[in-house]
Amino acid sequence: MLLYRIKDHLVAVEGTRAVRLSHSLDDVFTAADPGALVRGDFMSGTMVTPPDVSGPVAPPLQSQEVWAAGVTYFRSRVARMDESKEAGASSFYDRVYEEPRPELFFKGTGTRARGHLAGVRIRSDATWSVPEPELTLAVNSAGRIFGFTIGNDMSSRDIEGDNMLYLPQAKVYRGSLSLGPGILIAESLPPETGIHITIKRGGAAVFEGSTTLAQLKRSPQELVEWLFRDNEFPAGCLLLTGTGIVPPGQWTLAHGDVVTIRIDGIGTLENHVEP
Repeated sequence: MLLYRIKDHLVAVEGTRAVRLSHSLDDVFTAADPGALVRGDFMSGTMVTPPDVSGPVAPPLQSQEVWAAGVTYFRSRVARMDESKEAGASSFYDRVYEEPRPELFFKGTGTRARGHLAGVRIRSDATWSVPEPELTLAVNSAGRIFGFTIGNDMSSRDIEGDNMLYLPQAKVYRGSLSLGPGILIAESLPPETGIHITIKRGGAAVFEGSTTLAQLKRSPQELVEWLFRDNEFPAGCLLLTGTGIVPPGQWTLAHGDVVTIRIDGIGTLENHVEP
């Protein structure tokens, strides 16, 4: 079952049946058993026309914070070490990949998030910017994973590489995040689940890449347990789990590029890069 935020309400879709739910996203994220709440609402709700994902769809969040994990794939570890060599910080990324404590950082709230077919941004003071396709966890206020969506963690690699203390500026800015189009209601995904990205410039593909969840070093539940350690999320949260796909060298996004991310079983998130 997929859950979409359509204007001021939720629509759940399973097969050919689409139902407008009576609960809000905040209700879902704060329920003890979000999946049971959604399915109960689905059985008694009003049938509607399925959402048109060929047009814009709002990001699937309401009052939730969005956090992210880093250096969770071997490919990301190598890329982070490469970008930070001149700053002498490459060993830090090597250590965070191997040590028990993961890298976790605040990514934003709803005001910074963009939805399907909306524009994302590269920083005006960055020279090396990339999208990061990531499986994103929907987590209730008690720390229970109840769903999955697609996330694009836009990143300024040159700013982060200059100094690790610049990470918030490299990661958190206007239009630095996209989510959606919907949340797959499920408690787990098979390790062979594929994550795919295509970047087009002038209508032609300039980068393509794929990975699977089998390459993720840390389990989703492990990341959630660390995030909730000595922390609280009264409205639940969304957690991006890191990327295993990084463009080679110093390849960088440009205004007008179109980023398409697909995750098996969840759908496709597409955004254009706006000035």
